[in-house]
Amino acid sequence: MPTVVVASSLSRWLTPTPTPGAGERTLNVNGQTVGEVLDAVFAAWPHLRGYVTDERGALRHHVVAFVDGVAVGDKQGLTEPVRADSEVYLFQALSGG
Repeated sequence: MPTVVVASSLSRWLTPTPTPGAGERTLNVNGQTVGEVLDAVFAAWPHLRGYVTDERGALRHHVVAFVDGVAVGDKQGLTEPVRADSEVYLFQALSGG
C-alpha cells in the first residue's frame, strides 16, 4: 500500500477547519497511479482536494508531487505508476521573485 506524505503546508487542510501547525502527515492508501492514489486520499480527506487539484483534476500550479523522489511529470493526467511500496510526497511549491 503506497504511503502518501502530506507536507505541513497542506496537512492543515485535512480537516474541515484548517489546523495551523498540524505538521507533516503520513497516510496509507491504495492505488496504482498517482491519480488513483490521490483519489483515495481525497475519498478519506475530501477537504484537501481543492488545495491539491484544480477543477479538471490536474495538480494545481503551486503543488508538487514526487513518487519515490522523482517529480511527477504528468500533472494533468497523473498517470505515473505507483508501486505498493512507493512513497508519494505532496507539498506546495515556492514561487515568486
